[in-house]
Amino acid sequence: MSDAEELGLPAHAFDKQDDGGDLAFYADPRLVTHIDAGAIAALTLHYAALLAPGDRVLDLMSSWISHLPETLDLDVVGHGMNAAELAANPRLSRWFVQDLNRDARLTEPDDNFDAVLICVGVQYLQRPLTIFRELRRVLRPGGMVVASYSNRCFPTKAVAVWRHLDMEGQAALIRLYMETAGFHDIRPLVLADGRSGDPLIAVDGRA
Repeated sequence: MSDAEELGLPAHAFDKQDDGGDLAFYADPRLVTHIDAGAIAALTLHYAALLAPGDRVLDLMSSWISHLPETLDLDVVGHGMNAAELAANPRLSRWFVQDLNRDARLTEPDDNFDAVLICVGVQYLQRPLTIFRELRRVLRPGGMVVASYSNRCFPTKAVAVWRHLDMEGQAALIRLYMETAGFHDIRPLVLADGRSGDPLIAVDGRA
């Protein structure tokens, strides 16, 4: 059964306008931020409230910056689509490149992380249920997943269902991914309301 069928979504829910190879699309480093300073600050505060010193963190769909509190000592493993971007990220103790839309299985062991962070990337996942099940597997019992997003994206690479929803609907979609994958205590939080800059919503869930 496909992810779309299992989630009760239309068969073409995870189609993209640009179905070319994602690794090719991300081949050139983009050393930019995809949300503004206010949204970044709000996300950093959110992480500070959730994470503890020494936590082992998987920064999924990461880049050259992770938006983590500078003074918080963490063991961060990064995943992304561009080696140069990941190599430039000073918070990562280790990193790997993997196209999750081609290979949704992670090589990380079970119960290996205290938290998984997905910043402005969930809209690109074409096998989200498979991936969120993998995240639950690699999280320790009670571990946290945080999926944050704004109203910006690469529209040709965002899946069809995401493009057809408003931000409230997108939060409900992420909740559906998490609930179906077995997460609990799921809550959407408005971190930045967008009145003076980029809006930002985070959906948190426990393994």
